[in-house]
Amino acid sequence: MKKILSLTACFIVFIALANSCTKDSKNGDSSTVDCSTVTTSFSGHVKPLIASSCAKPDCHAAGTSNGPGPLTDYTQIFNARARIRTSVANGSMPQDASFSAAQKALITCWIDAGAPNN
Repeated sequence: MKKILSLTACFIVFIALANSCTKDSKNGDSSTVDCSTVTTSFSGHVKPLIASSCAKPDCHAAGTSNGPGPLTDYTQIFNARARIRTSVANGSMPQDASFSAAQKALITCWIDAGAPNN
């Protein structure tokens, strides 16, 4: 009986610690977005959002090894698009702020459209 209680307690502590290491999403999960009403482009929407919110010295600037590495140009962002989409949709990116639902939609819809260099 003690062994079961100890294992249960360890499991609960593990779950609590795992959940405390993630950033809460203030805007909910936006993994499903209606892109039929969203017009987005890399140069006009995605690049400025990534540049101002992600490509900073302590996150994804040139020379970083955080996550997918630097996100300073189209090729780097394109190559990391799946990780970016997941992180943006679940609210774990950007680290020091939160994207609005509209900003999340711009990024996720651009990726879902094939991440064109437009």
